[in-house]
Amino acid sequence: MTLLTIGQLAERSGVAPSAIRFYEERGLLRATRTAGNQRRYEQATLRRLAFIRTAQRVGLSLEEVASALSTLPDERTPTKADWSRLSRAWRPRLDEQIERLQRLRDSLDGCIGCGCLSLKTCALSNPGDRVAPRGPGAVFLEPRGTAGG
Repeated sequence: MTLLTIGQLAERSGVAPSAIRFYEERGLLRATRTAGNQRRYEQATLRRLAFIRTAQRVGLSLEEVASALSTLPDERTPTKADWSRLSRAWRPRLDEQIERLQRLRDSLDGCIGCGCLSLKTCALSNPGDRVAPRGPGAVFLEPRGTAGG
């Protein structure tokens, strides 16, 4: 079995050693220790890191990533079938995120030339001026009934 130092793992994965240690502290990665207490990682950790980074790039939180990884037997590296199963489960959440980003983009399109810079009347920070009676409000980018609305 090939074991990698944290430096080798960082170089091969493109992930900073501090992030690798952070993921290990969060239980997302596992290392063995040498007699001198140095971390050593199985080569398969490269695939696990790729899984973590890809999940983060699509907007999943570390808690969601940890939850997904916990469904794998014996904390093994995700396979193609695992990724397919997990990505199907994430699809509704990602679709909602895409919809939210599209609403934000559409709001920005109307705002770019405005130049108002007013928290009182801005369509992004105070859509429809619905919080004007309470004074300048917090940023509302979520639809009504969710966070901030």
